[in-house]
Amino acid sequence: MAPGILETDSTVVVEKLTSLSALTEDWDDTIRFYLNGTKVAIDTINPEVTLLEYLRGIGLTGTKLGCAEGGCGACTVVVSHINPTTKKIYHASVNACIAPLVSIDGKHVITVEGIGNVKDPHAIQQRIAVGNGSQCGFCTPGIVMVRLCGPFA
Repeated sequence: MAPGILETDSTVVVEKLTSLSALTEDWDDTIRFYLNGTKVAIDTINPEVTLLEYLRGIGLTGTKLGCAEGGCGACTVVVSHINPTTKKIYHASVNACIAPLVSIDGKHVITVEGIGNVKDPHAIQQRIAVGNGSQCGFCTPGIVMVRLCGPFA
């Protein structure tokens, strides 16, 4: 091991360790994120609530509950955030049924309701509709959201 790697300024370490509350004094329990372009702040949150439960609880029912295991994709949403290294926006498809709501703090969540509607559909929604690309339609919103992140979006 290189000399000096483990050497620390003991006054700084002791100062931090004597008061654990000092480590979290600037923290709060509020999570902040954007949902379909609207800023959201939630003060009281159960850490066991999933993103899907939250979305359906506020009336955004386009995101469906299928398997509740992250396998079927009916619950897919897009979560966007800024990559701290590249400073570019990164978009990921996320299974909302297994994503804790607290995991989206500081991010932007886009649901199927946020990309288009019957009167003004997104191009992906339009292609699926015109090409008769869905069967019963239950998982179609998830398919749309996966395609939104894909190479042919």
